[in-house]
Amino acid sequence: MTKLIVVAMILAAALVVTPVAARNVASGENIFVGEENVILDTAVGGFAGVNQLVHYTGTVGASSIDKTLSVDAAGKVETLEKGIPTGSYYGQVPGSAVTGASPYVNVYNPELTLDVVLDDASRKDSVNGKSVTRDTKLAFKVKSNVDTYVAGTYMNDNVSIELTLPGGGVVTDFGGQPLKYNADGSTKFIAPIDLSKAEAGTYTAVGKWARTSDFFGKGYDSKPVTFEVLTKALAITANKDSVVRGNSFTVTITAESRTDYILSVKSGDAKSPLIAPGQTAVNYTVAGETDWNRTVKTNAGGTATIQFNTSLNTDDKTFTIRVEDPDPKSDKNDEVKVKVEAGSVTITASGTGTYYIGEELTLSGTSTEGDKVFFFLTGPNLASDGVDLVNLAKVSTTDPDSFTTADVNADDTWSKKWNTAGLAIDAGSYTVYAVSTNASKADLSDAKYSTASISLRSGYITATTSGATVAKGDKLTISGTAQGNPDDVYIWIFGKNYYGTPNSRALNAEKVSVESDGSFEHELKSADTKDLAAGQYFVVVQHPMGDNPGVKYDPNGVIYGDGINNVTLTSLQAPAAATALIDALDSPNIPDTYVKLTFVVEEPQLFIDPIGDKAAGSKFTISGTTNLAVGNTLNIDVTSAAFQPGQKTEASAFSGFGGSAVVQKGDGMNTWSFEVDGTSFKVDQYIVTVESIDAGKTATALFNVVEKEEATPTAEVTTTAPAGEVTTTAPAGEATTEATPTPGFGALVALLVLVQLPSWSCAGSNPN
Repeated sequence: MTKLIVVAMILAAALVVTPVAARNVASGENIFVGEENVILDTAVGGFAGVNQLVHYTGTVGASSIDKTLSVDAAGKVETLEKGIPTGSYYGQVPGSAVTGASPYVNVYNPELTLDVVLDDASRKDSVNGKSVTRDTKLAFKVKSNVDTYVAGTYMNDNVSIELTLPGGGVVTDFGGQPLKYNADGSTKFIAPIDLSKAEAGTYTAVGKWARTSDFFGKGYDSKPVTFEVLTKALAITANKDSVVRGNSFTVTITAESRTDYILSVKSGDAKSPLIAPGQTAVNYTVAGETDWNRTVKTNAGGTATIQFNTSLNTDDKTFTIRVEDPDPKSDKNDEVKVKVEAGSVTITASGTGTYYIGEELTLSGTSTEGDKVFFFLTGPNLASDGVDLVNLAKVSTTDPDSFTTADVNADDTWSKKWNTAGLAIDAGSYTVYAVSTNASKADLSDAKYSTASISLRSGYITATTSGATVAKGDKLTISGTAQGNPDDVYIWIFGKNYYGTPNSRALNAEKVSVESDGSFEHELKSADTKDLAAGQYFVVVQHPMGDNPGVKYDPNGVIYGDGINNVTLTSLQAPAAATALIDALDSPNIPDTYVKLTFVVEEPQLFIDPIGDKAAGSKFTISGTTNLAVGNTLNIDVTSAAFQPGQKTEASAFSGFGGSAVVQKGDGMNTWSFEVDGTSFKVDQYIVTVESIDAGKTATALFNVVEKEEATPTAEVTTTAPAGEVTTTAPAGEATTEATPTPGFGALVALLVLVQLPSWSCAGSNPN
């Protein structure tokens, strides 16, 4: 227990802080946030009678006050707490105004900065965060804005530099120097710091205010600085153990600060990694040196980082990079090995690998061998060393421009669109080569490459019409599929004195867009067919097999193209014009393909099937046939033929029904049908009108609505047996015999009406 008490007393004594002596301050001098013993000079310092110091947000005496410091009768200023506004504080005498001429002090936050620099002539090269060797001489650079040095005494500014050693210990003496600093507002250097016996590792230094300072423990210590002491006097490291050629790597030299060394590639030549040009640490002017053997200079931290470049010409092997002291008497050197590897190239063709000539396909892949990919194509009867993808010309290893190329992206990927339209190439199997350099098939031994097999098919076209016949004024659709990725197809139509333009002998081939799935569709509208003469028409649908058609025409009706004779189609009869067009498309000089179609234009026909008599109040179907196209809409009206004057008080005898029907596919002629609800129909003659507005065709028919026949009711006779008589029921299975009753008056009238019904009401003719 006694020992514990003694230890406690020693610790308590150690924690006692000797009060800092009071500092007398005159007007215009500086005081610092955190100071605790500031005395305003009330005798000759100008602060006589002042009881507080005030800080203005703007003009002295004319703006608001944001901070006041109290001053006691002895002139002592209250402790300046952290966070108060800095700047000039003016003394205020009770009852007197404060002006710019009033006594003042300048309040600052205390600052303490620390750095570690090379102890050379300039002392400007910081090694904070850097590595140095034991041969390097250092200096601690310390500065503070605190200037409380009064009459040979440092009042508040005793500073110790605490240095944490690699092992964790903390010292205030190091490298032959006491790490003490007394601030007077100037910059001081503590030097030289000798590292010859320093332990290898990382050192951390912090400037701290002494316990005797008012600034102790108030957060005004300096920020830490670090440096590393290396055991090796000269060392070299690489940022990569291996690198794919075409890429770069760096080496870092660690040695003496601001010192020249020789950096080289052992057994180096033009096929070695080469020192990149334009680096600040490299001296490129030394006579006799090459890009694989240069003088380099370390920086203040004793390091130099140098980039080496590789290319496709660099050998794929392991290289030794060496650094050495140029002094012939020195044996300082070090080496590092870096392996240069050959890269690779991959290629993939989009889709299934089978394409139609005229399609655009995407070639893509990766390359770690250079910044470009070179392509060539091989296949049946093409140049054995390969041909260019675009013009099929033979490629040459000596001519990079003979190849189609693609740039390699930063992530080593590449992509190339290849449009096969316009290529003078037959259907078949082909191989696309993606190569790291401009090498033909005969020179691939020194290049990296990959291949993709593709199958090219000839483009083709299919087409059909929406019907074999079309009524004048009706619609007709020509649709189909064009494989080979054409943008458009061209539809030519020929008929008697017809060349594709209604009411004119002008030649016209309708340009129809092809969708991404190869489908196309062209509609001859009602306005297009209504003026066509009845008869057969001949259709040619032209597939251009490329960006542009091989057979074209001009406004004069002349067809032309490479390798064919010009023909004026409009000077020929239509059948001969169609033949001339097909002959041109069949020319071996024309890549286009085509399909032929026919259709017949007829006068529109619309028929109503016999309807017959219908009973009043019934529902029934009206039907018919037509040569109008499937899907056409027919407007149908069923109206009473009754027309006679009536009285205002009489209900109208007129009745009718209307609606529409859609033409359906039939066997031969197309059909239509319409359901009629005759619930409200009265006995009368009715007119059916069926109309196609598009075709401008109407058909009519008559039918009669007659009274509904009713079954004659059987008279029931109830007899009552006389008293005493027994009624009997016929045994099961035996018929009862009853007298047939005589028709009553109502039934006779009904029969008479039927017998005497005028014949005009059935035939639909006028009784008069």
